[in-house]
Amino acid sequence: MSTRSRNFFIPWTHFRSGSDREAEEFIVGWARELPTDQLIRIIVHFPESDTQNKAAQDLPEAFHRYFSYRASVLQRDLTELFRIGRRSLGIGVMVLIVCFAIAHAAGESIIDSLLRRMIEESFLILGWVANWRPLEIFLYDWWPITRRRDLYHRLSRAVVEAGRYAAKQPDTGAAENLALSRTSAEGPIPNSTSSG
Repeated sequence: MSTRSRNFFIPWTHFRSGSDREAEEFIVGWARELPTDQLIRIIVHFPESDTQNKAAQDLPEAFHRYFSYRASVLQRDLTELFRIGRRSLGIGVMVLIVCFAIAHAAGESIIDSLLRRMIEESFLILGWVANWRPLEIFLYDWWPITRRRDLYHRLSRAVVEAGRYAAKQPDTGAAENLALSRTSAEGPIPNSTSSG
């Protein structure tokens, strides 16, 4: 079975300067476009030095811990969102029941048909508006968090490899980079590169 890969590059200076969030967003942005059923392979190119060699050895475990942690944070956010949704839904249902009761009482006690209809419809609208937020949470808001959490889980299981180049090599911007790849059993995929 042949494999094809697509490489994406980010300057290694993002990591050296401590711009973790910037590097994370770049990796996540490219990984999001990859098929969900394929393995993610990340290649980080280091200069040949004792310090960088040690960093290269620790990198796979660091990637695993970092993205596992980020996935757990999103899972907690999702749990909190559902907790808020359940509480909001309980309040919304109670408001809806009260509004239905008031609308029903108004329909039986008010003689003026125009005023009765206006009060009934006003309370019915209020009851449904009170349920808008919980419906929004359970229908829409949880999807983006779940997708990003699953993506972080995939990145925590990614194969991380270290590539090396000579420390005296001129810094051309393309030499220091991070390559994010995917393996594929499909046909050839054209390479897409963006130099740092």
